[in-house]
Amino acid sequence: MTAEEYNKTVDLFADNVYRFILKNVKAEMIAEDIVQDAFEKLWSRHQEVSFEKSKAYLFSTAYHIMIDMIRREKKQDNWDNIKENDHKHDYEYDNLNEILHKVIEQLPENQRAVILLRDYEGYSYQEIEEITGLNQSQVKVYIYRGRLFLKNYLEKYKITIQ
Repeated sequence: MTAEEYNKTVDLFADNVYRFILKNVKAEMIAEDIVQDAFEKLWSRHQEVSFEKSKAYLFSTAYHIMIDMIRREKKQDNWDNIKENDHKHDYEYDNLNEILHKVIEQLPENQRAVILLRDYEGYSYQEIEEITGLNQSQVKVYIYRGRLFLKNYLEKYKITIQ
């Protein structure tokens, strides 16, 4: 990949990678760091990665950086992280987008990632397979289970999508 192609890759895919990571980590600065690390890794391997494969490489790299970060955080005991649900009151919502984001946050990380890639970003099963490293059967199962959870949650609280 040439420097010109690399710059074109930045222009074409930076926003999409950032949105995907931000939906998963929910912290702008962390998402920016992950995306920057992914682009740094792409540049360090620009001789080996072709322009045609740069999108898949970026998403895959960013996804794996994010997973590594999540795993590191889970290993650490952090007293600042108090369960929010223990101190919340139930309020009635009329904003479906907000409700969906709250429900998606409850999904396991693999299901959340594939749902966001498929339903929010519009990637094919094959592209999701390349990004996550899961095989296509696993991707389809995670999407099915995630959608089923979302459907059951929405039905449980009698929330209808119009």
